[in-house]
Amino acid sequence: MKKILVAYFSASGTTKKAAALLAKAANADLFEIEPKTPYSAADLDWTNKKSRSTLEMNDPASRPKIGNHLENLADYDVVFLGFPVWWYTAPTIIKTFLESYDFAGKQIVLFATSGGSGLGRTESALKACAPNAVWKGGKLINGATESSLKSWVESLNL
Repeated sequence: MKKILVAYFSASGTTKKAAALLAKAANADLFEIEPKTPYSAADLDWTNKKSRSTLEMNDPASRPKIGNHLENLADYDVVFLGFPVWWYTAPTIIKTFLESYDFAGKQIVLFATSGGSGLGRTESALKACAPNAVWKGGKLINGATESSLKSWVESLNL
């Protein structure tokens, strides 16, 4: 049986709740990607062109520092990688996470929460950060239940 990790970044708690449900449904371990400098409400104000999140998302080279470290990625075969959708894609801290570890041969499945947009081209944008991983697509899991997540996980044939 494959060992599964649910790794996620959550700025407001919404993705954290979804990740916990997914971990339970997939019988997986859980790891929160914590920014070295936590985001304040002002940092997350997407309507402010000078807010931290806006500046990060407008800079393709932005790689926010992560405050914690996953010690045992080598133990996992599958990584569900979750985040809130920012500006129609993953927050740049997800690129930091992917570039911080060796994902060669590991299956990566994206999941996200969003107030209005889908995953769009997120997978293609992230593939360059872990080119030797096996990418399995992903989905929005807004309002998902443990039962619906279990069905989704089973449908992936991991």
